[in-house]
Amino acid sequence: MGQSSRTPQRVAVLMGGPSAEREVSLSSGSACAEALRTQGYDVIEVDAGRDLAAVLEQSAPDAVLNCLHGRWGEDGCVQGLLEWLSIPYSHSGVLSSALAMDKERSKAAFAAAGLPVMQSVIAAADDVRAGHVMDPPYVVKPNNEGSSVGIYLVHEDSNGPPQLSPDMPDQVMVEAFAPGRELTTTVLGNRALTVTDILTDGWYDYDAKYKPGGSRHVVPAEVPQDIFDLCLDYALRAHAVLGCRGVSRTDFRWDEARGAAGLILLETNTQPGMTSTSLTPEQAAACGMSFPELCAWMVEDASCDR
Repeated sequence: MGQSSRTPQRVAVLMGGPSAEREVSLSSGSACAEALRTQGYDVIEVDAGRDLAAVLEQSAPDAVLNCLHGRWGEDGCVQGLLEWLSIPYSHSGVLSSALAMDKERSKAAFAAAGLPVMQSVIAAADDVRAGHVMDPPYVVKPNNEGSSVGIYLVHEDSNGPPQLSPDMPDQVMVEAFAPGRELTTTVLGNRALTVTDILTDGWYDYDAKYKPGGSRHVVPAEVPQDIFDLCLDYALRAHAVLGCRGVSRTDFRWDEARGAAGLILLETNTQPGMTSTSLTPEQAAACGMSFPELCAWMVEDASCDR
């Protein structure tokens, strides 16, 4: 996974696409495109559709900044297309993108590397609707979506199993609920930036992530130094275990009552959001890197696996 040896001048920013996270992707892409223009790049904004290969061949970019979120954009699909076209692209490659997007398989990789994760099972959605497949409290979510799309929290005092919406996939992940504070750490290349403490009035869901005022971020997190250092260490190790490159962000829950034993790795996101409320640009700024500088770094880091 060697870094590109040339400085790209024409950059295609991929955004939109057909996933459930289309609107967030459009916001991320527009913000990154504007930031790159301030850095002197010739930027092409591309709403990724079925004609993506033809559009990229016609526009002939030097590099791609991938701002797609969700399926097709961060699960290895578009990465494979870019490998085929030999266009250097930002973020992780085919295998690590696919592995990170599959929550159950990535958790198995984390556990094998000694990283702390919660117990979970893959179950038929109809079985989950019919009865508890594990003792509450637990969380139900798609196995291959991000950004808190389609997440159900089942409390201990729940009257019954969750009535999942009809658009949930046939197979879902059911995961034991990890109590505590929501923490997250961004990795930039081989460096873990800092730790953010995410404060919300309730569940850190899609609205809390992306709507203004949905959550409050404390950067750097006001947690004991050993917990802070563990977040940095776990995020770097998760990045390496999955074979990520460029930028990734790893999310945690921390049960203060249990100390270091209460820190649980939830998942690693290989395509962190780049909107005005997003965590990764905020962490970069806390470390002295402006948003335009972060976008330029991602472009300069663009490469192909082969």
